[in-house]
Amino acid sequence: MSDETTTPYRRVLLKLSGEVFGGGKVGVAPDVVRGVADQIAEAVAKGVQVAIVVGGGNFFRGAQLQEQGMDRTRADYMGMLGTVMNCLALQDFLEDAGVDTRVQTAITMGQVAEPYIPRRAIRHLEKGRVVIFGAGAGMPFFSTDTVSAQRALEIKCDAVLMSKNGVDGVYDSDPRKNPDARKLESVTYEEALQQDLRVVDAAAFSLCRENKLPMLVFGMEGEGNVTRALLGESIGTLVHA
Repeated sequence: MSDETTTPYRRVLLKLSGEVFGGGKVGVAPDVVRGVADQIAEAVAKGVQVAIVVGGGNFFRGAQLQEQGMDRTRADYMGMLGTVMNCLALQDFLEDAGVDTRVQTAITMGQVAEPYIPRRAIRHLEKGRVVIFGAGAGMPFFSTDTVSAQRALEIKCDAVLMSKNGVDGVYDSDPRKNPDARKLESVTYEEALQQDLRVVDAAAFSLCRENKLPMLVFGMEGEGNVTRALLGESIGTLVHA
């Protein structure tokens, strides 16, 4: 059970950007992943049940490979395998930090992970284990943002926390293109969709809006930002119904 004096969340789904795992390069940067694991362990120690979806952008991005002539379906499957490599790296550092961890994948690979079974995932969380979901949805054309929303709903999370690389919340326009872009402290899903705010995939926004699941969009950069988000502190942008 969560310590309600420190966090409003009992169970959350944390989406981690794959690019962060690589430290800006291809592959895994151990020091970076260790730092993320330590932040998650701190929140788990306070009683928050944490499930995680990890991107694979430090290895492959299906859409980018498609632009270079590769079949999109095959490219997306390569991206899914990249997410599993990140899952295993995070699992290793979490367990080194003393946190029991399970990896579940949407593509069966029994030697390295469990299959994705929602009720089993919930049971792991209830026992204080962190569950990391890999291989996306197991199908091409689905982003890990959308998978994060779907998994959060299926395992009955209180919120979905979307960490982003290079942006610290939702802005009224792209801050990387418009220096006058204004950060929003909160925004409704309806407003985000109407204004075509693309910091998170529209499909993820739609899923959360329809099911009234709150979403926090925050930046990975900054000391302790992952822990702060997991503990429900004021950070980033709250997207709500």
